[in-house]
Amino acid sequence: MTRILLVEDDSSLGETLRDRLKRESFDVHWAKTVYEARSLIRTNDFDLVVLDVGLPDGSGFEFASEIRRRENPPPFLFVTAQNSAEDRLKGYELGAEEFIPKPFHLKEFLIRIHHVLEKHVESSSKDAIKRVSLADRTIDFESRSVRMNDGRIEFLPEKDIALLKLLVSEAPRVVSRDEMLDRVWGEGEFPSTRTIDNVIVRIRQAIGDQGGDRIRSVRGVGYQWVFDDQSAV
Repeated sequence: MTRILLVEDDSSLGETLRDRLKRESFDVHWAKTVYEARSLIRTNDFDLVVLDVGLPDGSGFEFASEIRRRENPPPFLFVTAQNSAEDRLKGYELGAEEFIPKPFHLKEFLIRIHHVLEKHVESSSKDAIKRVSLADRTIDFESRSVRMNDGRIEFLPEKDIALLKLLVSEAPRVVSRDEMLDRVWGEGEFPSTRTIDNVIVRIRQAIGDQGGDRIRSVRGVGYQWVFDDQSAV
């Protein structure tokens, strides 16, 4: 599970961000001070640090410098009310992936989180998955096909295989419909959530999952890939 260190002293905002990230199935550790953040990062390996600048006992910029001196430092981004040109420049010079000024839209925040993780963490694991073996067929992501044990082959459309690979790569996390739209279709296309449901129907037919045991529907959220007797390589 992807681990995020959230460093934010505002209790209301911190609670909102923590809870929303947890709903995305991230393992979130919340620190309200630099002291707490230092303690957490010494004893945990994080995939991402979300960092405020103005903290009660120090500067997020200074803590970012400490992060960069670590062996294999995690990527970090700033979420802050300090939004002058000088502050943004300093943040990027320190190596920040993003500099998000307050106030911000929560969906924008989540999109940027996913973009950073895709770049630094998720891309390697996603690219590494080439096929998934089920009981009676094999999904081959490189050829965009489902190969039956009896020799038959069904080729999937580009969006279908991309959505399927997203679900497999993120398992066991539940992937929301909004995230699917953002990551599979992107900003240049405008499908509806109904489009996703139609794609899921086609994928289930292709992989023999009419009962929804492999791709589980999570009411009001999205879909989840369920691993059991199959293996991914």
